[in-house]
Amino acid sequence: MAKPDDRSDNVQKLNTSIQKTIENYREGQDYLDEHADEITGEEIKQIEKKNTKRLNAIEGFRAEVEDEKADQQ
Repeated sequence: MAKPDDRSDNVQKLNTSIQKTIENYREGQDYLDEHADEITGEEIKQIEKKNTKRLNAIEGFRAEVEDEKADQQ
């Protein structure tokens, strides 16, 4: 028998994901700020690309939070 679909903590899980992704973004930015003159251009591009993906993920998570909140009402 399948488990019932329990979405009661989805908003909490999404908010945790948002916070972790923001932390990773900031760490990437801090690393670039501190070490940009010590790393290759390719490494800089990779970190910038990851941070762009992180920003997109944060937007997606926030949209999901809004959807979940609407579904709960």
